[in-house]
Amino acid sequence: MDYQLKSIGKTCAGTGEPLEAGSTCHSVLVDRNGELIRLDYSEEGWDGPPEDSVGEWVALVPDDTPKPKVIDKEALMRYFEQLSEDPNPAHDQMHYVLALLLLQKRRLKIDGQRTDEDGNEFLQVIGSKSEGPYEVADQDLDEQEIANLQATLNAQLEAELI
Repeated sequence: MDYQLKSIGKTCAGTGEPLEAGSTCHSVLVDRNGELIRLDYSEEGWDGPPEDSVGEWVALVPDDTPKPKVIDKEALMRYFEQLSEDPNPAHDQMHYVLALLLLQKRRLKIDGQRTDEDGNEFLQVIGSKSEGPYEVADQDLDEQEIANLQATLNAQLEAELI
């Protein structure tokens, strides 16, 4: 016989307080008018199983915050190639951040580095599937600037996926 049980509740059946992610939860099945109902209790609200319980177990309350969507490396690579083919100074910072992300995801590999006559540094990279070579101007961004550009990139990619 298959049983369909609801997932862990959001509030304690004993106290009415929200169940905290990562905390211990006591769950019980009770038989109410021939129907199995799941009740979840926090440590503070747990006084032992109710008299009409059929089963009980202890679990951790899961973290139900939405997980960030995994960004497809190939989509990132296509965007990187697009910016590489159509150089635009307005997109240099995004191009650089994309290169860093693709290096981190091992979709790009460092092939070298060069400095031009004006002292500008360039990162030379190739694709893990033999694309390129590409040159990316070093933008000398701090961590906050990189984080802001990554957030912008994530928003753009999510908007395209929806």
